[in-house]
Amino acid sequence: MFPKTVLIVAPHPDDETLGCGGTIIKLKAKGASVHWLIVTTIEGVAGFPKERVPVRSQEIECVREAYGFDGVHHCSLPAAALDTLGKGEIIGAIGNVIQSVRPDCVYIPYRNDVHSDHAAVFDATVSAAKTFRSPSVKAIYAYETLSETDFGLRPDDPGFRPNLYEDISGYLDKKIIIMSLFDGEMGEFPFPRSEECLRALATLRGAQANCRAAEAFMILKEIR
Repeated sequence: MFPKTVLIVAPHPDDETLGCGGTIIKLKAKGASVHWLIVTTIEGVAGFPKERVPVRSQEIECVREAYGFDGVHHCSLPAAALDTLGKGEIIGAIGNVIQSVRPDCVYIPYRNDVHSDHAAVFDATVSAAKTFRSPSVKAIYAYETLSETDFGLRPDDPGFRPNLYEDISGYLDKKIIIMSLFDGEMGEFPFPRSEECLRALATLRGAQANCRAAEAFMILKEIR
């Protein structure tokens, strides 16, 4: 099943690139309509300097242009504070975008990432994408996020166990270039969000899938 309309749900801008940047580029190259949903904002949020807000906005615009997204959507919920909101508020905000875009495929962060925003976004998206609420959604996939998925230490978590691989051999370099558009998010190795780590993970997933580079996902739902 090749998706016609895809919604990439990112708790924060850069999660989409870390988790499925190569897949986004590949989907666009093959003619899919790809939309980017950014759930949180740093504007007016304690702990984030005001001068960072316009810089982040410019980064988002540059990334939008680089991917060629067909739409960028914002829930504008407070970053690093989703666990302080009522679940209904998050479900409603994400659900409104799903109803507007009507995607047949949705990508979301892994449920047990160490960042609480990722867990909240997972739960809300799954709820908003229930078949009777959002019948357009035929597939939901979870992506892994370097520095969040790999640092989860819950003893009851079986870990990210992919059962779907996307060959991104021809798209990895562009993914890394796009990731570098997020000022301050990349660092020097052994920082997990470094070029070396992005390439290493893509190589590992590629070896598992018998290709040079891949991104890995967990299939949560597929209706055929």
